[in-house]
Amino acid sequence: MTSTRNQTPTQRWTADALPPTGHPYLSGQYAPVRDERNDTRLDVIGELPEGLVGAYMRNGGNPFFTPPGGYHVFDGDGMVHGIYLDDDGTASYSNRWVRSRGLEVERERGRAVYGGLSEFSLPDDDAISRGGMYKNTANTNIVSHAGRYLALMEGAHPTEMTRELDTVGEFDFGGRLEGSMTAHPRVDPDTGQMLFFGYSPFPPYLRYHEVSAEGELTRSVDVPIGRSLMIHDFAITPNYAVFFDLPSIFDAKALMNGGTAISWRPELGARIGVMPRSGDGSDTTWIDVDPFYVFHFMNAWEDPNGRVVVDGCRAEAMPTAFGDDPLPDASVRPYLWRWEIDLATGTAKDRQLDDRPGDFPRINDSMTGRANRFGTQGHTRDWSDDGVEFDGVIQFDHGSGSSDEYLYGPTKVCGEAVFAADPAGDGERDGWLLNFVTDLEDDSSEFVVLDARDITAGPVARVPLPRRIPFGFHGNWMPDAV
Repeated sequence: MTSTRNQTPTQRWTADALPPTGHPYLSGQYAPVRDERNDTRLDVIGELPEGLVGAYMRNGGNPFFTPPGGYHVFDGDGMVHGIYLDDDGTASYSNRWVRSRGLEVERERGRAVYGGLSEFSLPDDDAISRGGMYKNTANTNIVSHAGRYLALMEGAHPTEMTRELDTVGEFDFGGRLEGSMTAHPRVDPDTGQMLFFGYSPFPPYLRYHEVSAEGELTRSVDVPIGRSLMIHDFAITPNYAVFFDLPSIFDAKALMNGGTAISWRPELGARIGVMPRSGDGSDTTWIDVDPFYVFHFMNAWEDPNGRVVVDGCRAEAMPTAFGDDPLPDASVRPYLWRWEIDLATGTAKDRQLDDRPGDFPRINDSMTGRANRFGTQGHTRDWSDDGVEFDGVIQFDHGSGSSDEYLYGPTKVCGEAVFAADPAGDGERDGWLLNFVTDLEDDSSEFVVLDARDITAGPVARVPLPRRIPFGFHGNWMPDAV
């Protein structure tokens, strides 16, 4: 489906309260909110930086209806929360569900008809014809490129939205995109190209794409990976795209028969693939490694010796489970690691960089594919079978080998810290870290700004929000002036 831009604001939605549940992903910090809001002229504690003008948007799962069966945190309908910062130092807030075709069908019927990763079920023929075989929740990330705002989930086309968070519709780059789009595209800071991949339960299992700075999909390449996997993220350098072929097996047949869609199969082995960006996929170099799992990569670059270096959050196994698979042991947690890949010898060395469990690694995006000195990761207070409590941010200085951390408070939880560059600065750390922070004691949320040059000094600004913001996944800073 090729979208057309919709200039008519959508009517606000309100959902009925969900029945009480002890499900860990429908209660506490994960409990969905039930309405959409527009709130202006919010109070500001401290002072919003002069150069911080634009929109911070963050996506996450927020089911509109009671799930029809098992529920996983990855299953919820997409809801984007936006903070808008004006040049007069004021802030406003909006949130909207992503109006997916599948959710529109469910709203007509007044109930959920689509299952999820934990308990998949095919809807009836009418729902399939109008909403698809499964729901494109678009719940994982939201990015801005070439003037478009794209809400993403990795199993479908992107969904275009407006800056005001109205849904335009599914977007396929003028009919050129075949298959899905990852929720973690990368933008080359030198060329402005957006690079991404899509995986599929059917051949070709992995496909790499390039989009020009002007927003045109210019190139698609099949990568011969040989099996169907859940591949959540990848990394790029100026010359390469790096894929980690890890044994998180995606089984479409099992899914259709009511079984587990994604299972951890370490006996099947693991590889790292380095594909020349100018190649045709067949020239990918594959290097065998011991099994492990990575959801998110911090960055990658080419060192002076020609090696490809990748930083990411590595766990001994997949630290979540789907369907009937048992939950992993609570000791399976990700830590920041580094891989040094020597293409000349076909070898990869790895080492652990930090001993604090965490995830959601981010950098100043202007350093994507280049050797970054600084990077951040979410700090965790608790990582257990019932979910994760992120409570702060760790900032790494790879140049000195040191790190700083800031914790928001003993009863507070947060999400991914997003870097916003200071337009008046030119250093890698010149900017701010943005986050939604929720106090579990009173269910209140704030938008919090840290100065990335000194996170230990605490917030330079806090914006109390008119409602609690549930735990979510990924987002980005979209400055008004580029």
